[in-house]
Amino acid sequence: MKNKIPTPEEIQKDLQDFVNRKYGGTVQLGNLAAAAQAPSPESTEDVPSPKKTFDLKFDLKPKEIKKYLDRYVIKQADAKKALAIAVCDHYNHVRECHENPDAADADYSKQNIVMLGPTGVGKTYLIRHIAKLIGVPFVKADATRFSETGYVGANVDDLIRELVTQADDNLELAQYGIVYLDEADKIATPPNIIGRDVSGRGVQTGLLKLMEETEVDLRASHDVASQMRAAMEFQQRGKVEKEVINTRHILFIISGAFTGMEKSIKKRMHQSRIGFSANVVSQTEDAGHYFQHVTPKDFIDYGFEPEFIGRLPVHVICSELEVEDLFHILKHSEGSIIRQYEQAFQAYGITVMFADSGLHRIAEKAIEQKTGARALMTVCEKALRDYKFELPSTGMQEFVVTADVIDTPQAELQRITEDGTYNRNIVMHEQIRRYEARFHAEHQLQIRFNDDATALLCERAIANEQTVHQLCDALLESYQHGLNLIKQNTGQSVFTFPKAVVENPDTVLEEWIRKSYTKKR
Repeated sequence: MKNKIPTPEEIQKDLQDFVNRKYGGTVQLGNLAAAAQAPSPESTEDVPSPKKTFDLKFDLKPKEIKKYLDRYVIKQADAKKALAIAVCDHYNHVRECHENPDAADADYSKQNIVMLGPTGVGKTYLIRHIAKLIGVPFVKADATRFSETGYVGANVDDLIRELVTQADDNLELAQYGIVYLDEADKIATPPNIIGRDVSGRGVQTGLLKLMEETEVDLRASHDVASQMRAAMEFQQRGKVEKEVINTRHILFIISGAFTGMEKSIKKRMHQSRIGFSANVVSQTEDAGHYFQHVTPKDFIDYGFEPEFIGRLPVHVICSELEVEDLFHILKHSEGSIIRQYEQAFQAYGITVMFADSGLHRIAEKAIEQKTGARALMTVCEKALRDYKFELPSTGMQEFVVTADVIDTPQAELQRITEDGTYNRNIVMHEQIRRYEARFHAEHQLQIRFNDDATALLCERAIANEQTVHQLCDALLESYQHGLNLIKQNTGQSVFTFPKAVVENPDTVLEEWIRKSYTKKR
């Protein structure tokens, strides 16, 4: 007598019983039977499975990609240029193969990339925004989570399966995606290792197969749910359709700090310069300087297989950030974290303004942590945590993050909540600074109210129940034209406004214009 074939529901029950015995009922399986439901063989015998299609329309130029990246990532000009060129080369070839399948047979070395640079300089951010611009799926993982096939740990093939998930199961779109592996320096194999290295050389070998060209089975052998669906499909249809994805057009990018590699590069460069006419290598040059001279041999000496590093022909170097770079990120980047804080306080009806002094102090404190731009949020969160907790319950409508807020957050919090006049003056001072910046942006004329003029503006705005913007617009109604006349006559484009400009704006402007004509003669 034949054994009865269990139903999906019976299999589900047996699996759940096993899980309950092992984990004490703390883990619940999803409805595998429902996930695997498919029409009967009779109804699908001659009906092909629906397939999603993707029309790759890549027409970007390197300068366009760099210009886009400039909006989000500060500095790294050489890295952006190298990435833009490599990405355009890769996707132009992909587009050609997409439009003309015969082109796929032509010899072509894929522009896989290795990025070198310290943590927090924007390596991941660059790649994420490139993928977003192009419209392809992006998968990022740390190399340390992988192990050689057959050992405990994730399999590198899972990266490709994750691409399919990110592409909403659109296989064609997924095969044009980007795989980004961070901390890749951790899979370098030390030359003196003894025995099996399950997290180094084996992972490199697995990645090598993916970077060359291979087909990855979308049903992972270690994925219980995937194997259950396959078993149910076989039960219902009498066969299992193998789903695979080809890695030929997937762009692979690895990155890491590669700490210590600069020493071997420095040694090599020093040896090559030995002689009476040799230039002395500076002892103060940072790692970024030496990374500019990296060669495949340096990677091999570091612990990478020659075949592996040979599949990464594009070397992109990211330089370390300085205080002014971090300030620029905070003030000008479209991805600045201060937007996040503005939104967080706005949810409670509170307007937060970050003064330049506050942004500079954040940058200065962040640079001390030596984790690049990642430290910016750490500094902000430490300083503003109590502000997030206290201010929503006070009824306060606006405040300014100054250098004092970053240096002594508790003292400033107490002061602005207990002394309304103090907080109002700080807010109005910042509004005046922002008016000056807006005037400069609109008219290419740099103006600055001195301390006395600023104090009087605040008094006038309070007395007249006007905003700073309204008061300044009324006072400087004729100043755009008048200051431009002075600029034409003398070339002057920077103006400091004394208290008299607030008291008698027209009189002061007329006198300035008259003197400019005298200088012109």
